[in-house]
Amino acid sequence: MAAATEEPRWLDEDELHTWFALVSLFTRLPAALDRQLQRDAGVSLFDYQVLAALSDAPERTMRMSRLALIADGSLSRLSQVVARLEKRGWVSRTPDPADGRYTLAILTDAGWEKIVEAAPGHVAEVRRLVFDPMTKAQRRQLCDIGRRISTTIDPDESCLR
Repeated sequence: MAAATEEPRWLDEDELHTWFALVSLFTRLPAALDRQLQRDAGVSLFDYQVLAALSDAPERTMRMSRLALIADGSLSRLSQVVARLEKRGWVSRTPDPADGRYTLAILTDAGWEKIVEAAPGHVAEVRRLVFDPMTKAQRRQLCDIGRRISTTIDPDESCLR
């Protein structure tokens, strides 16, 4: 009960400026990357994350539950996106032969071609927006900061390498 009467730990001026910069980054960067992918490749950032994750998976195949974690989306959102990607011929789904309770998502050859087509423009935009403005030391710091924050959010499911 004593915690309810304690004064909150308000952010100081430096922390407040840092927080606003971080929130701005989290809002503006995904929107900019999404615009580039929509314009140049006709896919959303989330679509691209799904295709890219499958392209890196062994045999271009992954359980939907794992793919949802990697793409950072709910299983229901992922199911809707994969259904749309299936209609485009880029992904297929099948029951997992090892355990029929799970569904596997599989990147098709057409999906592979799509990610190969989209990747150069996306990487160029990531480089332009994120890496080019930073020094090598800042990139290392950002990596360390991202990992530290991610593990405080969810220590059991950090997908960072």
